[in-house]
Amino acid sequence: MNVTVIKPGLLSSLQDAGRPGHAALGVGRTGAMDPSAWQLANALVGNAGGEAAIECTLTGPSLRFEQAAVIALTGAPITARVGEHSMPMWTTCHLPAGSVLHLGGMASGCRSYLAVRGGFHVEALLGSRSSDLHARIGYAHGRALCSGDVLPIGATAPLPGSPAGNDVQPLGWSLDPQPWFDFAQRPLALLRGSHWAQLDTASQQLLFRGKFSLSKDSNRTASRLDGHTLKLRAPLELISEAALPGTVQLPPSGQPIALLAEAPVTGGYPRIGQIAAVDLPGLAQRRPGNTVCFRETTLDEALMRLAARRQRLTRLLGTIAQRLEHR
Repeated sequence: MNVTVIKPGLLSSLQDAGRPGHAALGVGRTGAMDPSAWQLANALVGNAGGEAAIECTLTGPSLRFEQAAVIALTGAPITARVGEHSMPMWTTCHLPAGSVLHLGGMASGCRSYLAVRGGFHVEALLGSRSSDLHARIGYAHGRALCSGDVLPIGATAPLPGSPAGNDVQPLGWSLDPQPWFDFAQRPLALLRGSHWAQLDTASQQLLFRGKFSLSKDSNRTASRLDGHTLKLRAPLELISEAALPGTVQLPPSGQPIALLAEAPVTGGYPRIGQIAAVDLPGLAQRRPGNTVCFRETTLDEALMRLAARRQRLTRLLGTIAQRLEHR
């Protein structure tokens, strides 16, 4: 079974959980920018959990499904249609053979996820099918999808209760997106970084009380934050040290940079903060021009919030699996 890319959208790429554990080789993790949305999309089509999905950015692709397929859309609200049918999000949908799915723009947010039962089964590299656009690792040397690409779908048994007709058919139930998408764009929890004390007093206050704007130059590697210019008490001479998604660095321009999924494994700029992992999807879903604010947090609070979110997600994944099994 194959899916053909008719139009690629603004920036569409294949993503899964990424390839952790290879930092010693200089290879970053990459993977889905909004992991919960990616996991829930896979769950809604009955995948085992690690399959690659398409991550859409601001505007989605148009795709032709050569055979009947089961799909799900999660993440940022995106327009979707097959012929005259509007496709709902956060639910399971059956598409007949020959369907052309048109994904349009996003009403809010920045990234949506399209999962298909069986997953996009391109060749894995270092245990992952994710495309690292910065390092050029993954499908087609890590590039974004292009018109004419033909993506294979993994073989799998039909979803229990799947219809046999030629109509587009969504399930009779859907998930509530509110717990999994930050519609309110709340302040992001930030821990003090190892060089936070090197900021001057005014900059320390601005970091936690000021409002920044997401730059148009942001990408999967990092979010550049425009607005306030932060300053150090004195120049620092640093060697490169370990970096990871969520690290907030301060380059000479004074405009903070928050590293994201394709973060390099080392960096030499002062590390003034670390965004709590639980809030990284909230940053990944900000679009250029959106406001970004931080609030100070502690390691204990950040870990407690992350554990609670993971517990809720695990319970929901189990509930989805049960409902799909007993359709």
